[in-house]
Amino acid sequence: MNPTIGTLAGSTVLITGAAMGMGRMYARLAVKDRASHVILWDINAGQLEEAAAELRGAGSEIHTQVVDVGRLESIEEAAQVVRDGVGAPDILINNAGIVRGKYFWEHDQRADIAETMNINTLALMHITREFLPSMISRGRTSRIVNVASAAGLLANPRMSVYSSSKWAVIGWSDSLRLELAQAGHHHIKVTTFCPSYIKTGMFDGARGPLLTPLLEPGPVTERVWRAMKDGQPMLLMPWTVKLSSALRGVLPIAAWDAVAGRVFGVYKSMEHFTGRK
Repeated sequence: MNPTIGTLAGSTVLITGAAMGMGRMYARLAVKDRASHVILWDINAGQLEEAAAELRGAGSEIHTQVVDVGRLESIEEAAQVVRDGVGAPDILINNAGIVRGKYFWEHDQRADIAETMNINTLALMHITREFLPSMISRGRTSRIVNVASAAGLLANPRMSVYSSSKWAVIGWSDSLRLELAQAGHHHIKVTTFCPSYIKTGMFDGARGPLLTPLLEPGPVTERVWRAMKDGQPMLLMPWTVKLSSALRGVLPIAAWDAVAGRVFGVYKSMEHFTGRK
């Protein structure tokens, strides 16, 4: 049984994609939990400062850095600033991500394929690798949350590149959890988060499959926060994600395609996708 974290007093929290949406909500929760330092990373300088202005004055010291997590050089520079300033984070929330909803052959190789893989997959690995050695060596209770997706568990038309980026995250994140446990670094727990569509604007136009309404971001971030503090290995939301994964594992492919396509409507969920403008 993993020990639950109580207060975050004395802790440093780093959140990527923190300028808006769920990233900013995680930052609010960190401040509410009395974290000593909350580090906000985002590529949008204007919205980053708006988020910082909202959060300052509530007890936590707020730090902002304009970081392009799609570029390793930007990650390395920002991480060095963090290490030289407040030290490696105790809580790392790898939240930043993008989505491109189109058929594979319609993707631009650089703007869509490379950018999606860089931001959704490689960034999480690079950022974690920057801080993990310090998190290991100092022995403090630490947490890493990696935001994946239900799309990383089930194939879906118009999501081939996005899904592949999240499949990779799930495989890497849960392997990292096992590696830390095997190496005896039990003070660090990894949570892999796999949600269906969330009402953040990122998936505007997408339709939730049968029995799977679009999730409200507020309750979702609170649930992820509890899972992080509890050291829960994996969180799937809503319950239909687990059901779909189980059915996909036991049904023949043709039968699953019929169920997912005609019964649950999974394969049509991205037909009217527009995304955030």
